[in-house]
Amino acid sequence: MPVIRRLVAILAADVAGYARLVGADEEDTFKRLRAYRRELIDVRIAEYRGRIVQETGDGLLVEFPSIVEAVRCAIEVQQQMATRNDRFPAERRIEFRMGINLGDVIEEGSDIFGDGVNIAARLEALAEPGGLYLSAAAYDQVRDRIDFPFEDMGAQQVKNIARPVRAYRALLGTGRSAVAQGSSPLSDKPSIAVLAFTNMSDDPEQEFFADGIAEDIITVLSKSRSLLVIARNSSFVYKGKATALSDIRRDLGVRYVLEGSVRKSGNRVRVTAQLIDATTGGHLWAERYDRDLADIFAVQDEITASVSAAIQPALESSERRRAARKPPHSLDAWESYHRGMWHFAKVEAAEYEKARSFLQRSLELDPQFAAAAAALALTYLNEITLFRADLRAVNVPLAMQHAIRAVAIDPTDATGHAALARALWISGRHAESLVQADIAIDLDPSSAVAQGAQGGARLWGGFPREAIEPLRRAMRLSPFDPMTPLWLHFIARAHYYAGEYDGSIAVARQLGRSLPNFRQPYNTLIAALGQVGRVEEARAVMHEGLERFGERFRYFMSLPLDEIRELRPEDREHMIEGFRKAGLV
Repeated sequence: MPVIRRLVAILAADVAGYARLVGADEEDTFKRLRAYRRELIDVRIAEYRGRIVQETGDGLLVEFPSIVEAVRCAIEVQQQMATRNDRFPAERRIEFRMGINLGDVIEEGSDIFGDGVNIAARLEALAEPGGLYLSAAAYDQVRDRIDFPFEDMGAQQVKNIARPVRAYRALLGTGRSAVAQGSSPLSDKPSIAVLAFTNMSDDPEQEFFADGIAEDIITVLSKSRSLLVIARNSSFVYKGKATALSDIRRDLGVRYVLEGSVRKSGNRVRVTAQLIDATTGGHLWAERYDRDLADIFAVQDEITASVSAAIQPALESSERRRAARKPPHSLDAWESYHRGMWHFAKVEAAEYEKARSFLQRSLELDPQFAAAAAALALTYLNEITLFRADLRAVNVPLAMQHAIRAVAIDPTDATGHAALARALWISGRHAESLVQADIAIDLDPSSAVAQGAQGGARLWGGFPREAIEPLRRAMRLSPFDPMTPLWLHFIARAHYYAGEYDGSIAVARQLGRSLPNFRQPYNTLIAALGQVGRVEEARAVMHEGLERFGERFRYFMSLPLDEIRELRPEDREHMIEGFRKAGLV
């Protein structure tokens, strides 16, 4: 049998001082390491198309199809780990040492061997805790492609390697974060997270009112092209939690945080807000507003204008005026809308029905409330995407109806265009979907909903490679979004349709590990494994899918491929080809 060799990027990583950490507190070390793997490391590896080849208690060996993606992944993980370690004393920090090499390896099954692997492991051993070393072969390929400083450490004599290895050390304390979007300009913008405002009223039922104030501020700020605004689904995860500012900065990757409180009593409301520099903890601006409820929309406008001015004085007042959303004509309609969004944000099947009742009430009170119509469309789309695929025939026309209404009421509402783009691609109207998704991005570039819609429209519309960037941007804008599994699934499918089967396998497999009850990635993984000739692995995944989901999983692999309209005929055939090569159809 001939020896199979190939050129790959190899990342070796292990935890510095692992034995000491385990000896001091075994349970705490295990729990934290497992959390870091689940929440950060494995997710980043999947995003950058890496494949975990070997795992030990304290280490990983990962291969990447691209050396640039391997280095970006490593830099981002090390920088985010450094931020996570800020809250721990030195003796309790979990710090990785990493080494990356570009080299020739021998492939045997799912494992890889050879000097290419050994050099990566030796570079990892040279690295300091929290550090990253590259071989000269790796550095030569990334030096002009990654805007990040490295230090030439000269030739290093390492164990079991005949010739000295020239090493380059990443200066992680001074570099610019290599976010998932690579060179995306998103990372160069001032970034802000608007936290859920605290309800200071005696009535806990007013929780939605406080959420509504913060959500409206997010909506207005996000329309500025000079700001990166984290989506509500992610910034609201800290609600009711005593979370350190450094943790929020680390988790969301933001420079500024806006927090506040709302006290509603009778016909009066008190709103407080303060803007904080998350890097220093310093307060940049604070204000308190005591107003009649009738003035609540004016208060929102004042807060957003003050925040914009404090963050970046260069923001033109004309842009802020352009971004301001028309308030509903009735405060009751506004309250009904935000009560609906309060239920919508719970992302549970039963909550969508409650959300719809309030959103419909909002539209009855104010038929020109575009945001309520757009949100109604999203309840129907998310329901079939996340919970009830069997409702597709009923929900899609309803989603289309409400999305069209939202766009007709307010053509500047990005969420309406994004919802319409989703309804259109599910209906097989791909060209129209692409147009609506692009409009949504143009109206609100900081909308994770719009970025996800553009990624989906490009994926199903025949532009899989171009789909990946907006999907990664959606995850950057909303790191904790409940739609993240779907976006990752789209990325896996985009790699598949682009013929990048190894990348598809890496993302789909990692998604299957983190969310084993999410069915869609299994189909992509089976087809991709079939395309690269890994038939036994494909059959094992099929067996796992049948065990987990029953015979409906086999049904999904056959008949619905002809029924799901978003699949173009050539993409449908591409999937069937993968199943056929895996010997499963």
